[in-house]
Amino acid sequence: MQSPLFAFTEAQTQDRYALQNPQLLRVALSGHEDVLARKGSMVAYQGLIEFDGEYQTPGQRSARGRTGEGLDLMRCSGQGTVYLANLAQHIHVMDVDHDGLTVDSAYVLALDSTLHWEAIAVDSQYGISGSGKYNLNISGQGKVALMTSGEPLMLQVTPDKYVNADADAIVAWSSSLRVQMQAQTHSSGVWRRRGNTGEGWELSFLGQGYALVQPSELLPPQNAVTGGGMAAQFGMGQQGARGQNQGNIFSN
Repeated sequence: MQSPLFAFTEAQTQDRYALQNPQLLRVALSGHEDVLARKGSMVAYQGLIEFDGEYQTPGQRSARGRTGEGLDLMRCSGQGTVYLANLAQHIHVMDVDHDGLTVDSAYVLALDSTLHWEAIAVDSQYGISGSGKYNLNISGQGKVALMTSGEPLMLQVTPDKYVNADADAIVAWSSSLRVQMQAQTHSSGVWRRRGNTGEGWELSFLGQGYALVQPSELLPPQNAVTGGGMAAQFGMGQQGARGQNQGNIFSN
């Protein structure tokens, strides 16, 4: 049997996390350390791998009930290799170190089970009740695989060069950065997207670190969800403005 498809064979590497192509990740399991992957992201596996789709710590269940933010994860354990992907999004493997990483959970594909995460709030400078955006603060030592719609841009933040980013385009940033959430408006219509520009809430990053932005303000369609209150309608939380175009919301 012959076909150009045979050019797309498994990449040979000893690395635990290895990109097979920009949209497909291979994770090697040796039986000593598990990997936590987004539910439904397994596309293939080899070896003796077990999948636990009910994985969640009591603290994470409490945080989800309080904030609505969290990760729907499955624990992958055993010996072999597991292949992960999600709607052909671009995948990027990052090392989490002492600086920590803050990320919207919608962009997390997989992470080492040794890492710790908790839900945190990004408060609006206007102090409006319910306007905060919740994200995940990931800490510890290990790797996390993030997803973006298209090839992203990594922006450096320094004390003399701060960065502003659309709240629907920002993917992740250094946890050491100071963050302010604001709406570019000078009237009481703070919930309206900015004039006729289509722009709404933005995040300002100050300090020393990095901010990762994707070239899209909408996530790919998956499990379309509507509702969720005022904050959900305006680009905040898991069911924000990025998902209010029919079918264009990505849900955990």
